[in-house]
Amino acid sequence: MKTNYILYNPKAGNGRGREAAQKLTALFNESSTQFIDITTIRDYTELFASLSPDDSIILCGGDGTINHFVNDTEGIPLPQNILYYATGTGNDFLHDLGINGEKPVPIRDYIKDLPSVTVNDKTIHFINGIGYGIDGYCCEVGDAMRGSTDKPINYTSIAIKGLLFHFKPVNATVTVDGNQKKYSKVWLAPTMNGRFYGGGMMPTPAQDRTHNNTVSTLIMYGSGKLKTLMVFPSIFKGEHVKHKEMVEVLTGKDVTVEFDRPTALQIDGETVLNVSKYNVRAAGA
Repeated sequence: MKTNYILYNPKAGNGRGREAAQKLTALFNESSTQFIDITTIRDYTELFASLSPDDSIILCGGDGTINHFVNDTEGIPLPQNILYYATGTGNDFLHDLGINGEKPVPIRDYIKDLPSVTVNDKTIHFINGIGYGIDGYCCEVGDAMRGSTDKPINYTSIAIKGLLFHFKPVNATVTVDGNQKKYSKVWLAPTMNGRFYGGGMMPTPAQDRTHNNTVSTLIMYGSGKLKTLMVFPSIFKGEHVKHKEMVEVLTGKDVTVEFDRPTALQIDGETVLNVSKYNVRAAGA
């Protein structure tokens, strides 16, 4: 009999990951469903080897959960039937695909041949994008807030306060496929595989994850606090790219972004502190 192995992240959705995953019992026969806390899995090779061809893996969590799954299964042949059920907070991956996420969706084709990022001598793959600048700062502040409250974190509010008071822009050197450019007063410098990150921001509206042999890097730079604050909300519709005097998008296969002082960085929502440089390589680069 076919078995649905539901791998859930209990930390997803502000700690309500198991509760959200339990909603899948309405879709499947309870006798054919097995729930597994993804944080307890130590050997994916063993788990996958125990599956029959008709069994399904249903991954439940947010974008960070997909990221961990992809990297934890690096080099292991994946089962044919891998689905995803969003129980996170931002869910930019599904947003990019134009899927509402009411039911599990097949993701096998989207989690192979992914770009990689090297930060502090560690290389991992990513699903959506790398945030560097005010977005990394937002994740750093959000992580600190999450340790003291169980209320949802308002990253837009953090970003606005950061732009006005706390985050100081940096100077950056950006090298794309060997071509180097320097920027002053950089507020944002993410590199993207998809269009969305940060719960709905669209830094690179032309980026297409289905053609991921290239990545796109946004640089928002050169402007003061007030103008940056005025333009910033337009990133949720991708209209910030119209402000060419302070926004540039570069596309290529090999991207290095270096700041003149360390700052926080986020990879699919996971924070890395004290980063001075990152390098992204597109799939196959």
